[in-house]
Parts: sequence; C-alpha cells; structure tokens
Amino acid sequence: MKLTVYLAGEIHSDRRDQITQGAADLPVTFTGPVTDHAASDDCGVAILGAEEQKFWHDHKGAKLNAIRTRKALADADIVVVRFGEKYRQWNAAFDAGYAAALGKSLIVLHEDEHQHALKEVDAAALAVAQRPEQVVQILRYTLKGQLP
Repeated sequence: MKLTVYLAGEIHSDRRDQITQGAADLPVTFTGPVTDHAASDDCGVAILGAEEQKFWHDHKGAKLNAIRTRKALADADIVVVRFGEKYRQWNAAFDAGYAAALGKSLIVLHEDEHQHALKEVDAAALAVAQRPEQVVQILRYTLKGQLP
C-alpha cells in the first residue's frame, strides 16, 4: 500500500518537515499548499494583473490557490490539517471541511487550548493529534500495522 497525504494548515512552524522526515521510510507521497506566504498571497495579481482594491487582490489569489488545493485534496488518501497557535486559520478550517465533504480520512493536529474552538472539526476527523510524531505513528500504523 502507498499513500498520498496532503499537509494542510498553518505554514509558520516546521511541523511539515517533522512529519515528512519522520515518515521518510514509509511509502508516502506528501503534497500541500504553496508555503511561500508572499507567493500564495500575490499569485493572482502576479499572473492575472494588478488590482487596486485589496479584496480583489485576495480574491484572485484565493481562486488560483483553490485550483491547486482542490486537485491535491481530491488526490489525497489522507488529509492532515494543522491548526497553529498564532493565527486564526480560516483556510485550514475550510480545507478540513472540504476534505470531510470529499470523504477523505482526516487527521487534525492542534494543541489542547483549541479543543473547544475546533470541536466540530475534531468531530469530523478520524484522529485528533497534538504532536507531529503522532501523525507519523498514525501513518506507520495505517501502512504497516505497527505500534510505537
């Protein structure tokens, strides 16, 4: 068995690296959003032309990013959504909901202090983890039936 895992959510920590390095010996292909924040924000105007109003600037970028995100979510076997501590991640919540609507296996990753705010997202997940190594352990168990 081989898995494609989409790593969604916050881009301000090294948790993507922790997960990919921890699962380096597993047959997993990792995908995810563009993690260069400036490129992600400005892709629409860089490709389709400048906008005077910030709303339309963001609107163009969001639509272009959605092309990548929709394809990657559709192709994923598992979607891991990380909610960070510093920012409100509406895009992470949207990705989690979209993945759930597609019937994808969903793993949510967040700290205890976000349990109440994310209770509906957590309820849609098949697992709620607090640390990247738990995600790796879930992938290892899924692929090999091995416990830590």
